[in-house]
Amino acid sequence: MYLTKDIKKKIFKDNSKSDTDTGSAEAQIALFTYRINHLSGHLKSNKKDFNSEKSLVKLVGKRRSLLDYLKNKDIERYRLIIKKLNLRK
Repeated sequence: MYLTKDIKKKIFKDNSKSDTDTGSAEAQIALFTYRINHLSGHLKSNKKDFNSEKSLVKLVGKRRSLLDYLKNKDIERYRLIIKKLNLRK
């Protein structure tokens, strides 16, 4: 599987206050970004995998809503996560 416990721990450690902080907006956005990048690579080689394409669209929407929430709540945290994950905006 592409998303092991070790990878999740590293994602949460790098993008949140602690490695056990899995529910913060930054941690969830980082996890969604990792999954989106993986699915994008998968879809480049499997163009007819429509179920994965639908999952990708859902993940992008979830990440967008979390980013909007963070933008309205704390603009500095939003700018930091955008810069750290190298997202366009």
